[in-house]
Amino acid sequence: MTRQISRRSMVKAAGIGIGIGATATAFATPAGAADAPLTHPGLLHTRADLGRMAAKVKAGARPYAAGFAKLTANRHAQSGWRPNPQAIVYRGSGTPENYRILYNDIHAAYQNALRFHVSGEEAHADTAVAILNAWSGKLTRLEGSADRFLAAGLYGYQFANAAELVRGHGDFDLGRAQELMRNVFHPLSDDFLTRHNNAVVTNYWPNWDLTAIACVLATGIFCDERAVVERAVEYFKHGDGMGSVRHAIPVVHEGGLGEWVEAGRDQGHALLGVGLMGTVCEMAWNQGIDLYGYDDSRFLKGAQYVAKWSLGGDVPYTANTRRKGAIGGWSGSETASDVAGVDPTMTRPIWAMIANHYTKRRGLPASYLTRAAAKAAPEGGGGDYGPNSGGFDQLGFGTLAFTRDRVEEPVGGPSPSSGGSRDAGGVRPHASASPAVGGDLAATGSGDAAGWAAAAGIGAVAGGLLLLRKRDRGRRGAAE
Repeated sequence: MTRQISRRSMVKAAGIGIGIGATATAFATPAGAADAPLTHPGLLHTRADLGRMAAKVKAGARPYAAGFAKLTANRHAQSGWRPNPQAIVYRGSGTPENYRILYNDIHAAYQNALRFHVSGEEAHADTAVAILNAWSGKLTRLEGSADRFLAAGLYGYQFANAAELVRGHGDFDLGRAQELMRNVFHPLSDDFLTRHNNAVVTNYWPNWDLTAIACVLATGIFCDERAVVERAVEYFKHGDGMGSVRHAIPVVHEGGLGEWVEAGRDQGHALLGVGLMGTVCEMAWNQGIDLYGYDDSRFLKGAQYVAKWSLGGDVPYTANTRRKGAIGGWSGSETASDVAGVDPTMTRPIWAMIANHYTKRRGLPASYLTRAAAKAAPEGGGGDYGPNSGGFDQLGFGTLAFTRDRVEEPVGGPSPSSGGSRDAGGVRPHASASPAVGGDLAATGSGDAAGWAAAAGIGAVAGGLLLLRKRDRGRRGAAE
């Protein structure tokens, strides 16, 4: 992709899907589906979400202000961050591992991009763009042990989320970033869902599938490939691996707790799995697909189970035996007979997003989720939970990003509409169809994107995008 195409993509940044049929070499889109545009920004954050954050922080509202302070204090969120792109990234034993460079840079890109949308400080947008462009211009493949699939899934969905926040920036090479998603991250994740590293399908615990689902879904949205989105949604609902919702939550107990199968393994991986499933549900929701409510809100029951257990509560567990081994090779089995021990002080930035969806969007009771979210608040992000990879598995900052004031959907869930899921749970109308106007935005200042947008009577994020477009036109001058 040329820089000219990247810049031309800015005119689509206000929420219209960008057609890439001319450049798509890896995907085929079903007839009819290509005409239904995807929403941008539309991964973990919509235009309305970003506008809410900016307005609340400018007004000094709690807990948003505390969440933003957590962001600005993180060393990754500083505009002085310099990327260190690698041509090949390795993850796994027996390889010259360098994947920590990748995840630190991605989190720096995401945090700077998010900080820009809240504060309007353009230096942070420029930093995010510089990081993402550096990696899309150099990274060619992921290698290593089976852990390369984890690298593809985790850092693929995270790269797409960071890039989605700056897709309207005049200097961002959107086409090259899309090619990186298609050619480096997505192939490994899609292949894992198909072949599971040539292992029997239950060899890998749920979080392996969920990293792959998250990457495939993020790729489909970021690259405007509805067929790829549908592939991820279908696997979430009906996939053979342990990460599909009925395999990850195989038993729903009387009283409404859904047994999270990986609770029989350990607490850290169970938290990872719940966080990833929540990420998948949120990204789908922002495209009008309700996985949160699928199968009678099965994910709510599983998340409540893990929240209660992680808080030190007693939960039931049904003995689970899974087959292990390679296809045509070794074979064995492993039985988890009870929940693993927990450390009630262990936390990850996963709860605010899930708790706010069920309690504020839907008005459903979720006491364990609410308690877990309150305990974790204000949620940080990569760099706040230790230097190792587990502390970078979620993008975080949920207190800032996902806190909501009121019920936004009927208690019974969103009303079905055409063009999305036809299964239980229906389809949610796009929340990002209209930018936030008036109200909280009136409290913002006029020295940045949010304040400028308020004065103009448009959403903060739309204002930020227009400022970026205006600045880009000035940079190009008579060249265009």
